[in-house]
Amino acid sequence: MSFDIIPAIDLRGGQVVRLKQGDYAQQTTYAADPRELAKRYAQAGAAWLHLVDLDGARSGRLDNLAVISSIAADGMAIQAGGGVREEADLQRLFDAGVQRVVLGSVAIRDPERVAGWLAKYGAERLTLALDTRHVDGRWALPSAGWTEVEARTLDELAPWYAARGARHLLCTDIDRDGMLAGFNLDLYRHLAEAVPSLAVQASGGVRSLDDIRAAREAGACGVILGRALLEGRFTVEEALAC
Repeated sequence: MSFDIIPAIDLRGGQVVRLKQGDYAQQTTYAADPRELAKRYAQAGAAWLHLVDLDGARSGRLDNLAVISSIAADGMAIQAGGGVREEADLQRLFDAGVQRVVLGSVAIRDPERVAGWLAKYGAERLTLALDTRHVDGRWALPSAGWTEVEARTLDELAPWYAARGARHLLCTDIDRDGMLAGFNLDLYRHLAEAVPSLAVQASGGVRSLDDIRAAREAGACGVILGRALLEGRFTVEEALAC
């Protein structure tokens, strides 16, 4: 499998922001314009960009669709999500130029419907975001912008989707998100063993180039890079050279 370096841009109110452990009250706003930042990542050699509509993740609407569309118009391959609840939302993102739509809350709450979308649109058009937090000995699956916890677990849903032809899985250890504490390598080793057919994207906590190398060795097929790039801990070019 190939290994993808995927810069992330989190959008809130049309601005580039980062949240600490998914907490909307703990936001850092960066000065960079989203479209200009995306262009810089593309010029540095990144083939894919990960866009998150944080407003939409909580509201259930595509609140930052205009920004996403403007970035897609520049020609970079994009996976984007946040606020996708209905099939019409999928189509709006596809029409905006998004190559892969990221499905979070709906993938957790309504897997039968998402399985139907996989069959209709194909596994290469969808990324399942099963972001997780270790609670009472199990990998729980918070939803709605990580503000609610669902009954299903990661170990239930990931194999279920793999059996129905899913290909791309984005998995964030929420407790490490934005913390610069390094990836949870045990989580990615577990997923590589449990669902080897899924191309897992590691996310949450990367702080150094060594973390990227370690995620690859743990079985991840790509890494999402957010705060570390925004704060200049390393460059896209350096990450691509790992």
